[in-house]
Amino acid sequence: MTAPAPLELDIRALLARGEEPFAAIMSAVDQLEAGQALRLIAPFRPAPLFGVMANRGFDCADRERPDGAWEVTFTPLGPAPDTGLAPGSAPGAAFWPDPAQVLDLAGLPPPEPMVRILETLAAMTPGEVLFALLDREPMFLFPELAHRGHEWAGNFAPDGLSYRLMIRS
Repeated sequence: MTAPAPLELDIRALLARGEEPFAAIMSAVDQLEAGQALRLIAPFRPAPLFGVMANRGFDCADRERPDGAWEVTFTPLGPAPDTGLAPGSAPGAAFWPDPAQVLDLAGLPPPEPMVRILETLAAMTPGEVLFALLDREPMFLFPELAHRGHEWAGNFAPDGLSYRLMIRS
């Protein structure tokens, strides 16, 4: 059985309009068939995305195209084990130390939870863990965490009303 052709997503128009492409990229990842790769076209090399996609079980190959755009192909490595954590979560999170900081950010409107999380992380020492309770999955926070070199693991509470997030500085 052969893998389906890669799904292509060109984010240059989104970026030209000043839109954040992360949600569109994650939506495309969620639409992939088993074994299907994602071919991303961007006006720059999206290096912060490499870690996010690696945590979701994808390998990447990138190249600069003759037109100056970057083409990155994210290829699934195989089925990921079910850890109970959201896709993109750090695989070793179960071995992290207990949280040094706890933030209850439920009820705060965006972007306040993201701002508070990033401020708290800036004051923490490398290796320390932050636990945050949120009203929703912080999709726009994930690429910023990757860009700053932090790992994260999260999931929805069993009642589905809150999102639990651990971040290792």
